This record gives sequence, structure tokens and C-alpha cells, in this order.
Amino acid sequence: METQHHNVPELPREVSTWEKISNSIVVKLLIILVLLLFLLIPLSWVQDLIGERMVRDENVKAEISGKWGGQQVVSGPVIGIPYEYQYTSNISDDKGKVTKETVTEEDYIFIVPKSMKVYAKVEPEYLKRGIYQSVVYNSTLHLTGEFDELDLKKLGTAPEKLKWSEAKVFIGMSDTKGLKANPVIQIGAEKAAFETNTTNMVMFERTMSAPLDLSTSQSTVNKFDIHYDLRGSKSLNVFPLADQNQIVVEGKWANPSFNGSYLPENREVGPDEFKAEWNIPSFDRKFPHQWANHKGALYQITNNYQVEETLLPAMKNGQAIASESDMVQVNFLEAVNNYQKTTRVAKYGLLVILLTFSSLLFTEIIKKQRIHIIQYVLIGCAMVLFYSLLLAFGEHVIFNISYLISFVATTVLIAAFIYWITKDRKICLLFSGILSLFYGFIFVLMQLQDFSLLVGTIGIFVILAVMMRLSTKVNWSQLDRR
Repeated sequence: METQHHNVPELPREVSTWEKISNSIVVKLLIILVLLLFLLIPLSWVQDLIGERMVRDENVKAEISGKWGGQQVVSGPVIGIPYEYQYTSNISDDKGKVTKETVTEEDYIFIVPKSMKVYAKVEPEYLKRGIYQSVVYNSTLHLTGEFDELDLKKLGTAPEKLKWSEAKVFIGMSDTKGLKANPVIQIGAEKAAFETNTTNMVMFERTMSAPLDLSTSQSTVNKFDIHYDLRGSKSLNVFPLADQNQIVVEGKWANPSFNGSYLPENREVGPDEFKAEWNIPSFDRKFPHQWANHKGALYQITNNYQVEETLLPAMKNGQAIASESDMVQVNFLEAVNNYQKTTRVAKYGLLVILLTFSSLLFTEIIKKQRIHIIQYVLIGCAMVLFYSLLLAFGEHVIFNISYLISFVATTVLIAAFIYWITKDRKICLLFSGILSLFYGFIFVLMQLQDFSLLVGTIGIFVILAVMMRLSTKVNWSQLDRR
């Protein structure tokens, strides 16, 4: 008798509670959210690293500027004429007896030009030190104009008290290290070279003076002509102290920035050169055409263009001290600052990782290919490493090339990892396209200035709409049961 064997169907394996929990899509979503929060830690490390490299970059630039010449403020000329005045002072001796004594002291009467024209020809260039660089420049300055007559009646000083033969002309700059030779002034029939100021004048950051004999001309009009070469870095500033100022700055630079209180009336900015012109009257000037009894500074550098008048210390005679916001300023910006662009890209780091994880989750659900949470962690680490690659390559090549290298390396790595997991080439190519879309979107935002917020918001809105549409293709109520 033959024994018949029947195939007994296998009973379905009982799924444990732990497997139900670990396979639950809700639990996986929560784990992904927690993972995103943990990825904020390495993202903050990357941002700290970017900040550290930026500080190092600024320190090297400051070191280069310190040896070449800093940001220059061109000021002057101002004529100062000494005079003597007397006053009575009460002096007490050892016994407490008070006596009156006449004291004679010396002070100056100052006068600024009636009109002045400043012509500056600037030649900026990059000066490198290792992998860092700073914008420096050579400039040729030509100052012309004329002085008006002194009105001694307004000052209450008798002409005979003035020492006309001991008059001086003062000019100023921020860093005398930038001078290639002593500036020379031609005023009237006299010609003299400026030297380091030997008086107690502190009118400018660095004050230079030249002797001027006015014993023959005295209060008559004097035309002046000043020539000198000056080196500096980052920016060139002109302090318009005359009654009427005409300032012309031109040079070979594609990225000039015009700051200060005055914008140029005429400007021409081309691919490789620029020219700008200002015409500035003295209505906003903080000091009068002529004054006496004050040897202090005419301006104070605050490094803040939003200075309130109440914060500026007052001079004698009710005059206020000017700041750099009262000057004409031309900044020579770097064509590309990789650190600033890398910082902007890093700000989108969490958003890109969130969109990538969302796309990965939808791919996992729709294609029915399980991806373990550990593999999510590794993909997240690879995406964080993208910003380190961008920073590292950005210190040696231009931003666009460093972005391309970092993007290709990260995309290839993650796409290959997806292929190793799923063994499906279509999923690999699909995810490569998704990553290319995200990184390409961020790159476009980096190129935009005025429309970056608008384009970014619309782009994220479209991505959200696509994901909402994809979510309708999934039967979420049946997903956990399967």
C-alpha cells in the first residue's frame, strides 16, 4: 500500500509585538524626526568650523593690511595760524595768599578751503598670503582748490596778534605706512613737503603738517595743489571739509561699493573699471568755515554708519565731531567670498536633509524596499559632510567649482549606497535625480540676490505640493497591517 503525502500549508508566522513596533511607519517617522534633531549637532559643528575659518581669514587680512596700509581716510588741507592770547589766573602761594597773574598762551585760528577738488585714481589688486587673500590698492591723489579770506571780526582776534610767518597747513590720513613719499603742497608761490606733525594737533587720525609763511599775503586768497601716492586696503574714504567739494574716484575694479552719507551723482561701473563723481556742499558739515581755540579731532571713526548725533561727543563752541558716515566711501569688494556663500548654503542644511529623508521614505513605501534606520543615519552623515567638502575645496578653488565637486561626490556616494541597499538601478537613478534637484535648487538660490526669498519660498511650496500628491498614492491605514 502506498502512502500518500499531502502538502500541509504552513501557518503564517506570528508577528511579535516588537516587530510590529519596529515596522510601524509611525514609529519610523518619529525616529527620523529624532534623527533630524541629532543631525543638528554635526551641522552646528560645521557652522562653527566655517566661522572659525572666517575669523582666520579676517585675521590674515588684518595682518596684510597692517603691513601694507589700512583703510584710508583722506582729509585736508586745513590752514592753522598761531596767535597769542592772555588771561588772568589766580595763583596761591605756600601761605595761602592769592595773587593775580597774567598768563600768555598760544592757540590757533583754523580755516578750511572755500572749494576743493579731489581726484583719486585707484588700482586695487589681490595680495595673497597662503590660501588667504586681501584686497589692497595703490592710489594717486590730486587735491586742488583755494582758501578764502579770514574774517577776524567774527573770531574777535586782532590781526597783529597772529603769527603769520609761523602758519601751517595740515592734512590727514588713517595710516601713514601707506605713503610712498612725503606729500608736497604748492600754495600760492610757496612749495613745501609735509612731515609728521610736531605740534599738539590731533585733527585727524594721522596728522601731517607743512610750514606756510603768510607774512606777505596774510588774508588774501591762496590756491593750493597737493600731489601724493597712498597705499591702502579694502576702502578709500574722502572727508569733504571744504565749503564746496568735488570728488572724483576712478579705478580698475568690477565690484566697487559706494557707502557713507553721500551717493555719487554720476557713476559708471563696467566689467573691469569704474568712475564716480560727487559734488558736496557744506550744509551738513559739523564745523564752521573758520574757528579758533580748538585743536581736537574733526572726526571720529566709529565703524558704524548708524551713529546717532547724541552719541557723538561735542567739540568746543558747540561743534559736533563728524564720523565716517559723513564721508565719501568707496569699498573694494572681493569678487567672490567663499566663506560667506558657504555660510549661506549651510543655513539650508537641515531643510535639504529633511527633504531627502522625506523622499527616501516615500521611495521606500512606494517601491516596497525597506531601508533600515541605521542607513538613514549614514545618509544623513554623508549630507552633513557635503558642507565640510564645500568649505575645504572653497579655500582653494572658486565657489562654483567647489560646489560642483562637493555636490557630485555626495550625490554619487548616496546613490551608490542606495543601489547597494536595494539592488535596483531605477531607484538609484531616481534618487540621484532627487538629490540633483535639491542641490541645484540651493545653488540657484545662491546666485540670486533680490529674488532669493521669493524663488526659495515658491520652490519649497512646489516640493511640498508634490509630496502631498505622492502621499495620496499610499494607503496609510493598510500600511502598518501589511
